[in-house]
Amino acid sequence: FLISVKVIKSSGESLGTDVTTPVPLSSLIVFVVAADKLKYEIEEFGFPPQFPMDVKKDVEKEKVVTPSEDESSKIDTKSYSKKSKATAKSDDEKYQWEIMRNLGIENDDEIRQFIDPQYWFSYFPNHIKRNLEMMGLKIDWRRSFITTDANPFYDSFIRWQFHHLKQNNRPCMDHDRSSGKGVLPQEYTLIKLRIDDNHIPTKLKPYVTSSTTGIYLAAATLRPETMYGQTNCWVHPNIRYIAFETRLHDILICTQRAALNMAYQEFTNIHGQYTILAEFLGSELFGLPLHAPLSQYQTVYVLPMMTIKEDNGTGVVTSVPSDSPDDFITLTDIKNKSNLCEEYGIKESMVLPYVPVPIIELQPYGRLSAPTISDQMNIYSQNDHDKLLEAKQQI
Repeated sequence: FLISVKVIKSSGESLGTDVTTPVPLSSLIVFVVAADKLKYEIEEFGFPPQFPMDVKKDVEKEKVVTPSEDESSKIDTKSYSKKSKATAKSDDEKYQWEIMRNLGIENDDEIRQFIDPQYWFSYFPNHIKRNLEMMGLKIDWRRSFITTDANPFYDSFIRWQFHHLKQNNRPCMDHDRSSGKGVLPQEYTLIKLRIDDNHIPTKLKPYVTSSTTGIYLAAATLRPETMYGQTNCWVHPNIRYIAFETRLHDILICTQRAALNMAYQEFTNIHGQYTILAEFLGSELFGLPLHAPLSQYQTVYVLPMMTIKEDNGTGVVTSVPSDSPDDFITLTDIKNKSNLCEEYGIKESMVLPYVPVPIIELQPYGRLSAPTISDQMNIYSQNDHDKLLEAKQQI
């Protein structure tokens, strides 16, 4: 339907222009859920439903006001209640049938008709129109409509979106049936950690040309503001990484899943396609010297982290031990385990000189929040997954 409004200047003066704003009568999924509840209550408690007495007593007890309460105290209690609408409704109305009665539908035979979801769509729009008119709103009803396939015209519009937008690689992506509206892909910042030109992996040397701008490990981060504190880069020894060329002539190393995602975001010359130049196990990348943007260390190195997941981010993680408990504990772990360094050919000079860099003041933990909270929680190993998760959530 259309709601008529007046156009007003900031001074409050009316410009004399009437504007109508369309508002749909939305057929929500909650109608279907409520209809299913009514059907269940008839099957479970008969018609009209005879609900358990103990539940009714509990409801009545909640509604009783003690004699000592005067009218003002009742009003205050109601006005300042911190219960949400959903909580209040669940307290007073244990069953959908009772909810319908409290809406003013007293006839049990009429309530039974709401078992059919289509009946909701025919019942409530008329009541909504009547209530809006009683409010004094001037409404042009000629363009009123309801949603869902109850309206063939609206249904064809939605079907067009599903089919044509998908064909054009522009699907509607802000809905998720388990989460609701506003669900979007997780966005992260790509940090390009450049491999030192004198240490380019042998597998990639044939692909380096005069137009190649650099070879990078592509690290994903949700906190680009912490890049001033980078001390090293993490990869998983057993994850398979690939190298591919972007349309800007960078060569990036990441997981194949991440490369595919980037190909669909215009990183490559052909939409949705990329060419694998070389493949690596993470262990083949250990010890590579990198130039990390914004880091106070001129050179940082690739080190092992066992908790990296192949299906999360790019499979490459840049390390900021000042603000990440995972990074701090793993770096400390490697420093204390010489056998781990020997196993992967990591020299002490790649690990021992690197200490957390204070960059962000975070109360009450100071400028080295990760070391501080790790010490407070007695976290000593990268295998303390539960403690590390709790620490991460706290800071």
